[in-house]
Amino acid sequence: MTEVSPLGASLSASPPDLPAPEALALLIRHWGVTGTLKRLTSERDLNFHVATPDQGYVLKLANPAEPAEVTDFQTRALLHLERAGLPVPRVIRSLTGQTEVATPQGRLRLLTYLEGTPLHLAPRSAAQRRAMGAIAAQLARAMADFTDPAADHFLQWDIKQAASLAPLLPDVDPAFRPLCQHILDRFNTEAAPALPTLRWQVVHNDLNPHNILVAPDNTATIAGILDFGDMVRTPLVCDLAIAASYQVDPTAPLTSLAEFTAAWHAENPLTDQEAYLVPLLTQTRWLTTLAIASHRAARWPDNAAYILRNAPAAREGLTAFAATPAAEASAAIARACGQE
Repeated sequence: MTEVSPLGASLSASPPDLPAPEALALLIRHWGVTGTLKRLTSERDLNFHVATPDQGYVLKLANPAEPAEVTDFQTRALLHLERAGLPVPRVIRSLTGQTEVATPQGRLRLLTYLEGTPLHLAPRSAAQRRAMGAIAAQLARAMADFTDPAADHFLQWDIKQAASLAPLLPDVDPAFRPLCQHILDRFNTEAAPALPTLRWQVVHNDLNPHNILVAPDNTATIAGILDFGDMVRTPLVCDLAIAASYQVDPTAPLTSLAEFTAAWHAENPLTDQEAYLVPLLTQTRWLTTLAIASHRAARWPDNAAYILRNAPAAREGLTAFAATPAAEASAAIARACGQE
């Protein structure tokens, strides 16, 4: 019997495969662009960096398990953001004016390639953390009026779906499993009942350090926001929590979380209830990262290094916050937002 994963089709399917020469032939045929292709590591899709004498591109072959309307949703969001002035990829239309090309190998898209240093390779600083909080809030604000029929699709990475992580916990390191279960229990009793009452919108949903570029000469300047493949409509504060989870300094967890949240709040003010939930939802993101990554790494050991790339930071975050009383954490965030 075929094993059924609780992750959903796109997270349970292997990325598509296409040899670089065939990808180049499709690129030339449909976009009239030629160059040198280099395969990029990806969780679900097949991506190539395309180097040309003039500029770089990213050629994306969608995972065949991803519904076409979800791929279209991502493209329409990028088109919506073109007028926002934010450092996001631009959609390159084909020779026939299409934003996406259907081929026997799958759905192809071509995007601009953004230059910069990946955040996970850059030194971290408080100034960078504040810049991340500000641009994450600006991105969410720019997407506030964007709607799409596919925005409510199921995605296990969506924090509001955390209750469905329970079947994945057996794959988590036994040393962290009790803490993960504790956070999941708190989510179910404290956060889940409140989420329907909060502000909802389409959000990026994955502002992790591998999806952020900084300027090489000033690592506190955000130069690019990548990978809109996890977008979903969900409570706005979940997007903050996801971004914040990668900005927490484990040596000063509450201070750094408050710093990031204050920078967001200055650009996109939070309600009292949203601010109250920030610490728990941030911990829920760490739980989500560990549960999904552990489960997927067990299924695809050849890609485990990439799949588990954010797991160490998630473990550090959970450990750092474990000793902080929940009331103290929420009070600190309220103070950071001037909500005392």
